[in-house]
Amino acid sequence: MNNITIIVKKELEGFRLDKYLSGLDLGLTRTAIQGLIEEGNILVNGKKVVKNYKQKNGDIINITIPETEEFEVVAENIPIEIVYEDEDLLIVNKPKGMVVHPANGNYTGTLVNALLYRCGDNLSTINGDIRRGIIHRIDKNTSGLLIVAKNDNAHIVLAEQIKDHSFTREYEAIVWGRFQNTKGTIDLPIGRSHIDRKKMCVTDRNSKRAVTHYEIIEEYGNYTHLRLKLETGRTHQIRVHMAHIGHYVLGDDVYGKAFNGIDGQCLHAKKIGFIHPATGQYMEFESPLPEYFIKIIRRISN
Repeated sequence: MNNITIIVKKELEGFRLDKYLSGLDLGLTRTAIQGLIEEGNILVNGKKVVKNYKQKNGDIINITIPETEEFEVVAENIPIEIVYEDEDLLIVNKPKGMVVHPANGNYTGTLVNALLYRCGDNLSTINGDIRRGIIHRIDKNTSGLLIVAKNDNAHIVLAEQIKDHSFTREYEAIVWGRFQNTKGTIDLPIGRSHIDRKKMCVTDRNSKRAVTHYEIIEEYGNYTHLRLKLETGRTHQIRVHMAHIGHYVLGDDVYGKAFNGIDGQCLHAKKIGFIHPATGQYMEFESPLPEYFIKIIRRISN
């Protein structure tokens, strides 16, 4: 069983319970949440409520997510590029097109399958078997650096750094359009779209603060090569923020449009930095731009 407790804040008073919970990152659809409410697995102040219950300030929501029968995650001999490794963690340079962990429609061929083959049981267990070792994710079609925890202690320490924004994450991207200023900051909240639950959007409803800093590296006609630093780490943050200000990431067919010659967005996680969970020393790693990214630069610069 997975138990979650949420205390409703004043600004969320009046929201429908099922709609509010479906906007959180619980891994549950609105239909699934409604089912849990009807089954009594979601209680408000210790009592069963209806799915359209209107929240009140100070309400205590208790969520019990029953265990589901999970498929077995198998170890697979998939080559992965390891940038750094020690007893506590490893840094992977994930290629574009690789899914980080198994999920519906992607049960094999993921980074976790490859990690299980390489590390065996030497991966953190905090996020369950499906997400063994995974502390943070990057999208399937985003390439670049990802940190993996080899034990639960390392996982806890590193996750806390991500939570308090002391974890360095820098990306590079090619986006549509030109900018008036050479650098800037986007400080706009991100939440799940109420129109399409598979997408995120800038919204004040059921959202979390999201901050992206950017600066221009180079301009090529109507395209701009950007360096982006995440202060927060919301789902699809860079893609959503760039699209919102009219500069969607090249090739992003979810928030922008496809671009001939590239499968998915031109976005690379280039740098990560963190305090090592065992030594207390700050460490930083960079990844060179992958070939697909360089080809796009050559193409748009001609």
